[in-house]
Amino acid sequence: MRVERDLRISLRDGVVSRADLYRTAGREPRPTLLQRTPYGKAVYPPGSPADVDRLTAAGYNLLVQDVRGRWDSAGVFEPYEYELGDGYDTIEWIGKQDWATDAVGMLGSSYEGAVQWQAAVSGAPNLRAIAPHVTSSDFHEGWTYQGGAFQLGFCLRWVLADLTLPPLGDGKLRAAVDRAVAGIEAGYRDPSSLSGLIGRVAPYYQRWLEHPVYDDYWRGISVRERYAEITKPALSIGGWYDIFVAGTVANYAAMRRLGVSQRLIVGPWSHCLMAGRFPEREYGPSADAATFDLTGAHLEWFDEHVRYGPPSAEPPVRLFVMGADEWRGYADWPPPEAQPVRLYLHSNGSANTRAGDGVLAATGPEDEHADVFRYDPADPVRTGGGSTLMAGLMSGVDCGPLDQRSIECRADVLCYSTEALAEPVTVVGMVTLVLYAESSAVDTDFTAKLVDVAPDGRAEILCDGILRARYRDSLSEPRMLTPHRVHELRIEVGPTANVFRRGHRVRLEVSSSNFPRFDLNPNTGGSGTAHGAGPAVVAVNRVHHSRAYPSHLVLPILPQE
Repeated sequence: MRVERDLRISLRDGVVSRADLYRTAGREPRPTLLQRTPYGKAVYPPGSPADVDRLTAAGYNLLVQDVRGRWDSAGVFEPYEYELGDGYDTIEWIGKQDWATDAVGMLGSSYEGAVQWQAAVSGAPNLRAIAPHVTSSDFHEGWTYQGGAFQLGFCLRWVLADLTLPPLGDGKLRAAVDRAVAGIEAGYRDPSSLSGLIGRVAPYYQRWLEHPVYDDYWRGISVRERYAEITKPALSIGGWYDIFVAGTVANYAAMRRLGVSQRLIVGPWSHCLMAGRFPEREYGPSADAATFDLTGAHLEWFDEHVRYGPPSAEPPVRLFVMGADEWRGYADWPPPEAQPVRLYLHSNGSANTRAGDGVLAATGPEDEHADVFRYDPADPVRTGGGSTLMAGLMSGVDCGPLDQRSIECRADVLCYSTEALAEPVTVVGMVTLVLYAESSAVDTDFTAKLVDVAPDGRAEILCDGILRARYRDSLSEPRMLTPHRVHELRIEVGPTANVFRRGHRVRLEVSSSNFPRFDLNPNTGGSGTAHGAGPAVVAVNRVHHSRAYPSHLVLPILPQE
């Protein structure tokens, strides 16, 4: 394999971008796979989601480009804002090179996946297919915010640890950033203590905070708003414990509805861990992306759509079903055979902790006492695994299927569980919670987790969600609560694929914080704590389950085979 460094690409406004070209010997034109990254082209090919030697041996060029304003590319880096036009320009530049044909595909992970969707929106004629890996469908919902809450654990670390990687040209500034990353916990507690530093190294972060609602700022860079303009086939790849998994499956489903060729692969992976192994759980050899042959899946996809080869014989959707710990194929996402099943919340008013009397059952509630808990922003529920992207991203210590029992000891965590299952239950699809709740505050958060409880008591998180109550009707038009009035709240708990085995129990956790994954709601109607520590009050929150207010969990359940 040959490597040509620092190829010069002039963008439409004269900014010069740089890229490295990987190819086999010979000058005959070949189709090209493009990977556009903010993380430094020099770290590739090891940083690619597919094996570069196999890609080039199969007859593809690989071009890895630093995006505008990052590493060896000139200009100013403004996340998301230039990627549509820059992607278009780069793709068309490729088609004019003597080593390339006019056929281009794209691949890459995370931000590299997001820029693929923007290139697809651009309509670049030479772009034939994309393969976005662990990326979202929107830069507001599911990336910067979720359910109206700021994704503090991800965003703060991302801008400090990942987006400051090139030499800053100032030793003192570099040292200050390194100290902030090492002491990120203090930054989570009081983000305003880092505002001056962030203003110097990532001024765009403040704009994200200034636009908490889904407004024209976010619409202008949204892919979701422009799905109808996309005609490029996409292979979407995600992980059940990736922070962007909801966006990954949303992209697939939306484009399928529009009739664009799509495929979906979701494994038992996090954003960075692809071996199917976490500190507290291993899913077996087949769960490893290498064993699955993710590179082979890329090649099959590009051969079909970049080279116009034969279609794949694989089903369009391949999911690793946890619990069964095996790969299964489906005709679509969500699987058309999945049926929504309601499990209603019950208790005698004491669902607090896993030792409480909270129950999930198929029968609706009678008139029952509401469950009450106090949410104190000074004593939040700590994040314990799930679809996170925080400091332990490479070790799995704060992401994935962690045991929730220590969290379930808290009085501000409500637990509702089924009886031990007599038969396996297979859940595949988006899990939602309809909650009838009231608060003493004008605004508060409600969180939800779906948990698989084993006979030995281990409580393994599958997916989780949050709703900042002011956004219960719209992410664009917040509306405060009326204190002590019951409101209907709909929480997207998340997508999953899991078999609850015989003897296991289905558990729902409800609380009002998941910190530092999400910033804290001060319960005052003011901004969340991502803006800095400020006045806060304790909220007394009530979850109702009665004939008038039948709170329920909705599970997409597949028929037993």
